[in-house]
Amino acid sequence: MHVGSGGMLLGGLLMVVGSPMPWVSTPVGSLSGAAGAGLWTLCAGFLALAGALIPRRRVAFVHAVMPGVAAALIVCWQLFRMLQISASTDSWGKLLPGIGLVLVGGGAIVLLRSAKRIRDAGESPEPS
Repeated sequence: MHVGSGGMLLGGLLMVVGSPMPWVSTPVGSLSGAAGAGLWTLCAGFLALAGALIPRRRVAFVHAVMPGVAAALIVCWQLFRMLQISASTDSWGKLLPGIGLVLVGGGAIVLLRSAKRIRDAGESPEPS
């Protein structure tokens, strides 16, 4: 285990759990993440879980950065798309982020924070 293992486990689990849940809440129902980008974040979550169990710091760093950045970009794209649809249809407040989108976004933040911890642990001098 390494410095970022706990955060990577938490971030990966947040992404895995949030991916198939509803991503967008509308007045007529919810849109599930499993039908679209949630499949990508599900794969990224499992990649982060695998990286948490790898004892090599450099490999774990990549396993934290890549899924974290990918999920953050997908969440930002989804939020931008929701704003764009709300603006074009003049339906502000009708499209809201679902719990799945929030969990995946939180998982991305936790993974990027874990990547920073792994990087900072590699830069510090070894105790003698």
